Amino acid sequence: MAMHEERDTATELFGSFHLGVDEFALPASCIREVVNYPAKVTALPLSPAYLEGMFTLRGSVIPVVNLGRLFRADAPRAVPTDKIAILDFQQVLIGIVFQDTGEILRVPASARSALQYAAGDSHAVIAGTILLDGGARLLQVLDPHALLRIENVPHVLALQATGAKLSTARYHAQSERRQCVSFHAAGATFAFEMLAIQEIIRVPELHSSLLNSELCLGRMHFRGSQVAVIDFGALLQAAGSGKTATSDQRIIVVRLDDTTVGFLVDSVDSIVHFFGDEVLPIPLLSKARAAMFAGCITKEGLGDIIFLDHKGILSQAEIVEMRDGHARLYPAATETATAATRKAQRRVYITFTVETRFAVEIGQVREIIDFSAAITTPPGMPACMRGMLNLRQQMISIIDLRQLYAMPALPDASAGKILIVERGAERYGFLVDHVDNIMTISDSQRFAAPQIIRTGEHEDLRSEMDEMIDIGTEAQRQTLSVFQCDHLLEKLGSALPQAA
Repeated sequence: MAMHEERDTATELFGSFHLGVDEFALPASCIREVVNYPAKVTALPLSPAYLEGMFTLRGSVIPVVNLGRLFRADAPRAVPTDKIAILDFQQVLIGIVFQDTGEILRVPASARSALQYAAGDSHAVIAGTILLDGGARLLQVLDPHALLRIENVPHVLALQATGAKLSTARYHAQSERRQCVSFHAAGATFAFEMLAIQEIIRVPELHSSLLNSELCLGRMHFRGSQVAVIDFGALLQAAGSGKTATSDQRIIVVRLDDTTVGFLVDSVDSIVHFFGDEVLPIPLLSKARAAMFAGCITKEGLGDIIFLDHKGILSQAEIVEMRDGHARLYPAATETATAATRKAQRRVYITFTVETRFAVEIGQVREIIDFSAAITTPPGMPACMRGMLNLRQQMISIIDLRQLYAMPALPDASAGKILIVERGAERYGFLVDHVDNIMTISDSQRFAAPQIIRTGEHEDLRSEMDEMIDIGTEAQRQTLSVFQCDHLLEKLGSALPQAA
């Protein structure tokens, strides 16, 4: 490290901050604001120890850097009483954790010294020093450019430029609404785009494989093929991963190019609708598997969701090894699908329970939310109505299917889910016991409901449905009534209030 005295007589403005016994300074021109430590900071997977996580602030994702842990890995983590200085450098925002703010300083060049470092030195974020009060006060000057260079910054500027071209309302009117499925793993919330998902299933019997590793738990039979099952927690290097899968977990079956892979996750939570400009870029991610992180989606009531690019989640070499290795080692001759089945059109269904199991085409459901205690019941509501819910400034009429069909009430309604559907400009919510799975079913497995079930009376919810699907096997047949949202809303007709 070398020190060079600066001879220029110009003065420069700095903001000072305290971290432990150290005092730091930042050029005032790059300090956007100072905020209290957020109540919710989302941990970023595969991130270095000095990255506390991220939070969203007025439409931007702010990564939070702990300087103490940058210099020393065992330094204390941030605490709720800390402050965060938001730096705006070349249109990329980062947050720096401090314990206390200091003052604005006008510093002459004679009081500043520049520092130079050997390549790779973690202290290179310190650009120099400021000596004040006759040398009794030493401040370390942070280099915002060096802070941004700590790890790679994904295509933040490009995404910001694209988002600025159109106003949000105009952009949404001209663009296609997309869907993703959110899930929990390694203590965080992630999402895969719906188009990438083939099916979501309970954990089946997993067979050992010669390709087993910390990442690959084994293989499973899926639609006539041997499919590798990846522990998503191990992919993120999370503590506690690699254990035996449990019945409470789920496997998300994803198509990666021409390969099918199953990802073991802790739970599948919701279907989330979004527009492209709602995916906020995440700067300062670790370089490890950085291609898998497409951005962050923030939704009221759901928090920050890390949106994944399924095409970048595994390397091409890993995909080829799993595909070719399992195909070569475990030929699935007895389970090969017939040509007719492969050619049949397939549809994606959400399966849910209201006393018995039902299926609804995913295109009929706008989103799925948890039961909310914020549902209000105005006077004069029909018996089938649970009440009204203000969801993101739009009133939703909540229909209690158990009440409508005189079923006993759920012991714990808070465990229920609400399927949000659209009908013209109106939105309605169907209260169900729980949502089970998302699955892809061939049209050849869909058939007309037997007449004995279609009684035409409001005594059984199944009587309203004129089609069924077969999701069973020869050994254990299982049929579900296909729920038709529009059909049921037509039947209820004028009993439903018109949402304002």
